[in-house]
Amino acid sequence: MKIVIACILSFAVAAATGRVLIPKLRALKAGQSIREDGPTWHSGKAGTPTMGGLMFIAGILVSIVICGFPGMLAGDFKHLYMFGFALIFGVIGFLDDYEKVKHHQNLGLTALQKFLLQLAAAVAFLCLMRYEGMLTPSLYVPFFQTHIILSWPVYMIFAAFVIVGTVNAVNITDGIDGLAGSVTVPVSLFFAVVATWWEGFEQLGIFSGALTGGLLGFLVYNFHPAKVFMGDTGSLFLGGTVAALAFAYDMPLVLIPVGFVYICETMSDILQVVYFKATHGKRLFKMAPLHHHFELCGWSEVKLVAVFTTISAVCCTAAALGVMGRYHF
Repeated sequence: MKIVIACILSFAVAAATGRVLIPKLRALKAGQSIREDGPTWHSGKAGTPTMGGLMFIAGILVSIVICGFPGMLAGDFKHLYMFGFALIFGVIGFLDDYEKVKHHQNLGLTALQKFLLQLAAAVAFLCLMRYEGMLTPSLYVPFFQTHIILSWPVYMIFAAFVIVGTVNAVNITDGIDGLAGSVTVPVSLFFAVVATWWEGFEQLGIFSGALTGGLLGFLVYNFHPAKVFMGDTGSLFLGGTVAALAFAYDMPLVLIPVGFVYICETMSDILQVVYFKATHGKRLFKMAPLHHHFELCGWSEVKLVAVFTTISAVCCTAAALGVMGRYHF
């Protein structure tokens, strides 16, 4: 019940925040700059307010503090760890968005700056999680109900790069109206559902429920045609939450099925670059990442979001079946 309440409360706060935030972002001229090499029809989106991710960040914060307060009194702060970690990535994204808005171009922090900041955040989070006893160097393998034992140094290196990769994969997915938020709703529902199966995960369930509600509240304004974009502020925060939850449940490999859409988007980008260089100018896709390829194939943004979200939902359902046997109900 607390998870449902957290979802509803987060939705209400995010939706209410949007009614105040969007006009303020417009007044501050915090408009999105559009990639010059993107689809030509995206030029009409220029000037749409960005940094709208602040809406679901606010919704999640209010919700987890109120709904998670009894757990905090009992000494369980897992949900705050999740939020704090994701917020660090949100701040990195905010700095990136601020630079773009300030200079009125689609260039913020350099790739190296973002990578180093994200890597430092990931290492700090993993150290905290290990200190709190929430991590083991034993990789649980969904579907096969087995584990791969790693040494702590190998595990920490692996984990840090998985976190950074996940964060940036979610960021890449945020390319058309409503896509990243919609695709992530089934992911957040997956983590909320599994929290109800096993003991000791109530606070994480509350956080996952709040994430679901916050995203739905944001999508009220972000569905096509979008009145606001989440910006890197939102997409990096979102990536941080997905990565943090996977590690908090101590099953990072579950990111493969639940993050299938993110992985496809990222791999399309990588394959495009590799193929372009290997063939001296030929392209594997009409445009990367993958959602732009389908746009150029004639898919509408609404169809793209519907199909990608359905794929995400199917993969998350499969993932839930794949982890059911980990603990007793």
